[in-house]
Amino acid sequence: MAKKGNEKKGAKVFKTKCSQCHTVEAGGAHKQGPNLNGFFGRQSGQADGYSYSSANKKSGIQWGDDTLFDYLENPKKYIKGTKMVFAGIKKPQERKDLIAYLKNASAVA
Repeated sequence: MAKKGNEKKGAKVFKTKCSQCHTVEAGGAHKQGPNLNGFFGRQSGQADGYSYSSANKKSGIQWGDDTLFDYLENPKKYIKGTKMVFAGIKKPQERKDLIAYLKNASAVA
């Protein structure tokens, strides 16, 4: 069986690879990328007040474990035309850890 994500390790991944462009807390600011609070289970391109690419808004992707796992490997390949300049996370376990962190950290209270 596949190893589950480690939330603590995921927090480190977020801090080093994501936090320069994203926030997760409720009411957090949009940076180069949107605030991620409440994005889990939501359709892509839906955070209020953020200017998404039309590719992201029209993708129809609903964010969950599987879609995030694939997206985080190579965002530009997963959503052709996305504004996200991040190259991706190649290591599967690192992606699982990040998803475990994001699931909890971005949850709406």
